[in-house]
Amino acid sequence: MHPSVHAVIAVKSLGLAKSRLADGLAPEYRPRLVLAMLEDTVTAAVSTPAIASVTVVTPDPTVAGVVRALGARVHPEPEVIAPHTSGLNAALAAGAEGVRRAHGAVDLLALQADLPALRAAELGELLRSARHHRSVVTDHDGSGTVALLVRGGGDDPLNAALNPLFGPDSARRHIAGGAVEVLGEWPGLRQDVDTAADLERAVALGVGRATSALLREIGVSQACHGTGDRCRAESSLS
Repeated sequence: MHPSVHAVIAVKSLGLAKSRLADGLAPEYRPRLVLAMLEDTVTAAVSTPAIASVTVVTPDPTVAGVVRALGARVHPEPEVIAPHTSGLNAALAAGAEGVRRAHGAVDLLALQADLPALRAAELGELLRSARHHRSVVTDHDGSGTVALLVRGGGDDPLNAALNPLFGPDSARRHIAGGAVEVLGEWPGLRQDVDTAADLERAVALGVGRATSALLREIGVSQACHGTGDRCRAESSLS
């Protein structure tokens, strides 16, 4: 069976990198960390056999060049954003619409871009486990969303639309919108990174090559374990 799931990830300009990491990471490293975490997220997604394609929506040429080299496609950010819609959700919706124009009523998987400990095996298990039309995976604290899966087909095009609702309290809002929470032991998938504490938790799980290399460069002691492409920290990031 050919893979029918197409992943969509949205990333804003690197110059607008995560300010909430300011308590644990110098400003000059934050854009590089955002890019490294994206690299590891995209690498896991393109390595998942059940995923047919990965599309990254971004206005940033550096991001575009990096993800193309990893095998992802690039979609431009929408020029017009509807009222009461965040830039992230508008970008994900635009990327999803582009995928559907190119491939028809395929399954869509919206992923957060900051999942440096994500494993392809976790995504594969999620896709096998999620049998509902709309499924959501919550983040490590249960309030946010790290993945939204919408199955294609059906008679109602609105029901098949991605309709992303990422942002504060997004898990509750996705579930209220008809998504079913998928339960599973996927620590790498659930560990998004917004703060220095989140980054420490991701490193403890084992991050991918790009994030690991950057953390080694900026002085975080690392030791590789297991497959050789994941690393765990031996010392604090702070």
